[in-house]
Amino acid sequence: MSLRHYLALIAVAAGVTVALTPLVRSLSLKYGLVDQPGGRKVHEVPISRLGGIAIFFGVMAALAVELVGERFFGWQTALIDGGPVLLGVLAGMVVIFAIGLLDDVVSLQPGAKLIGQLTAASIVLASGLRIDFIGNPAGGGLIALGLLGIPVTLVYIVGFTNVINLIDGLDGLAAGVSAIAGTSLLVLAARPNHFESAILAAALIGACLGFLRFNFNPASIFMGDSGSMFLGFALASISLLGVMKSVAAVALAVPLMIVGVPIFDTASAIVRRLLHKRPIQEADRGHIHHRLLRQGFNQRQTVVLIYIWSAVLAVGAYSIRYAPTIINLITFTVLGLLTAFMAYWLGLFEAAHHHGDENPDET
Repeated sequence: MSLRHYLALIAVAAGVTVALTPLVRSLSLKYGLVDQPGGRKVHEVPISRLGGIAIFFGVMAALAVELVGERFFGWQTALIDGGPVLLGVLAGMVVIFAIGLLDDVVSLQPGAKLIGQLTAASIVLASGLRIDFIGNPAGGGLIALGLLGIPVTLVYIVGFTNVINLIDGLDGLAAGVSAIAGTSLLVLAARPNHFESAILAAALIGACLGFLRFNFNPASIFMGDSGSMFLGFALASISLLGVMKSVAAVALAVPLMIVGVPIFDTASAIVRRLLHKRPIQEADRGHIHHRLLRQGFNQRQTVVLIYIWSAVLAVGAYSIRYAPTIINLITFTVLGLLTAFMAYWLGLFEAAHHHGDENPDET
């Protein structure tokens, strides 16, 4: 498939998302399905939290155009030939969107939300898509997981789903990071002709870019869990469809590096709370974006800095996928030093302000 083909799908997803977002925003405000100001929030008026609806339908519109083109206009039949695995991925995406939307409307308990995430991930797993091998860090080569591949795959998908959800703390942050990750996965999938994952990535990129038109600071709409969980789940599924089809020792490391910033943010939050004897699930304002705000950056500057950090990690991920071993070692070293510097500079492991504190930063 050509670059023009992917750009067309990006344009369709972006166009539909741009067209639907004002409608979703208006209906959300009309029926009171909004994120209220106060508490930890910095916005001063009620803002719609249902932007995930526009993102979801933007992605689905691009996939519908692709299917019509394959069925009636002689396009390469990537989606039509996707088989049960692709159907499982699409079904899982619908389920996770529905769970997120339900949470946005009625506020599900964490346990119920986790069950929903596991259900969606199980659909993907049941379709035949799973992690069967991981790289051997000691002696090179691969380690076959056998039945252990089942829980590893579930943790991978659910983990991806939640790291995007957790980083959704500033205007435009989750959408921009997801667009960068989607672009990386598109490039990685298109080169070895993994067309179905490249198509999904293009649709996701377009929806994120379209949504950023309304979500970049100052945001007039938030994506909510229906958006952030859907994006995280979609990125996990795309990476399994594309990158993980390559039997290579570095395959699993590539998508993890691509979303390295939210993963590192989540991991550092867990370590920080354990070090300071706080409950792991307790909300605080010690995340990367909070720390950058406390360094004096405004919201836009903070988001752009995290975009740049994410893009650097994505380039590094591409490097380790195709570069010789010595380049891989250099890349890992440089990125490791960069991450260590950021952790030290921002004080990510120092005690943070918590949920009930005054003068909050978080949106």
